[in-house]
Amino acid sequence: MPVYCVLSAVCQFPVCCVLCAVCFNGAGVMFPRRILVIRLDRIGDVVLSTPVAHRLRQAYPEAFLAMLVQPACRELVEGHPDLDAAILYDKDGRHRSLTATIQFARQLRSYRFDTAIVLHPTNRSHWIPWLAGIPVRIGYARKTSWLLTHRVPHRKQEGTQHEAAYSLELLRVLGIEPGPPVPVIALSPAARVLAEERLAQAGADPARPLVAIHPSASCRSKRWEAERFAAVADRLATEQGAQVAIVAGPADQESADAMARAMRTTPINLAGRLSVGELAWVLKRATLLLSNDSGPVHVAAAVGTPVIVIFGRNERGLSPTRWGPLGKGHVVLHKEVGCEVCLAHRCVIAFKCLTELSREEVYQAAAEVLRRRA
Repeated sequence: MPVYCVLSAVCQFPVCCVLCAVCFNGAGVMFPRRILVIRLDRIGDVVLSTPVAHRLRQAYPEAFLAMLVQPACRELVEGHPDLDAAILYDKDGRHRSLTATIQFARQLRSYRFDTAIVLHPTNRSHWIPWLAGIPVRIGYARKTSWLLTHRVPHRKQEGTQHEAAYSLELLRVLGIEPGPPVPVIALSPAARVLAEERLAQAGADPARPLVAIHPSASCRSKRWEAERFAAVADRLATEQGAQVAIVAGPADQESADAMARAMRTTPINLAGRLSVGELAWVLKRATLLLSNDSGPVHVAAAVGTPVIVIFGRNERGLSPTRWGPLGKGHVVLHKEVGCEVCLAHRCVIAFKCLTELSREEVYQAAAEVLRRRA
């Protein structure tokens, strides 16, 4: 007896489910067997995509489930409890060219995926599953969305809910209710050993609370000044007995070094020395992370460490509502300074949304978290 796709209103192949090679039961419920989740942007974005993998695993416990990410995000998903495989696409390196991307997509065919879910709309993220011949391609109606078979309106820029919640809503196409967004990342035992070695070599004292500070971000309009972080760090060291560890990737070394130079006390400067997996263990060991709006915020939240995060830009799609840390015990510091339109790095009022946040406010927020955690 033939069975028909309940998604015919949005599918470009509405006649018979055989055309999209995904099984349906007689009630019209979709049962993908081999699923690829695609998220090709940065660390924080991948962390916030892990609830999708968890919900898919709950819905399809027997399915083969893989996630396509950039190499920098490998340690977040390799060995993840809900994933069978992590597949790496190096869009800024060896897969950068059109020819390399086509070859990569052809290699994906060996996995025999029947369903791809694109969590962030980019041209490459849409071309790859199409070139790989994945029959069902779910994503947002943005960029080259004509390459998708199932398109959902893109409203992330409205910032009315969290990024993780937006991603989970794509699962409604499969008839799956989203569920709570609870990020979970892979934690490698080998990375734990290396992280502990780095802390020990730097003189970390297990008896003192460890405060990790990430003083950088992807854009100038998101960065509280390194000198201000330094002043707060000094007070946390002298008045709260905390040991400060500066964390940052190689690209953010300048901000980290500027903070270290401005400090009167001596920090543990781990900037540029940690892999993402090691960073996760350092943040898990920390009592608190103080940071600009950046990827480590979501890594810390995923491993259960309280975060104090500083937000600048007054833009709905970049707001704490969409990008704040998930979970309990976190503090968001965000100044409203009357901007109707955010000019980002072209700001003409000297980033007032950041400079209006005082060192005292940040210190008191951090001291309060440390008191709660004592």
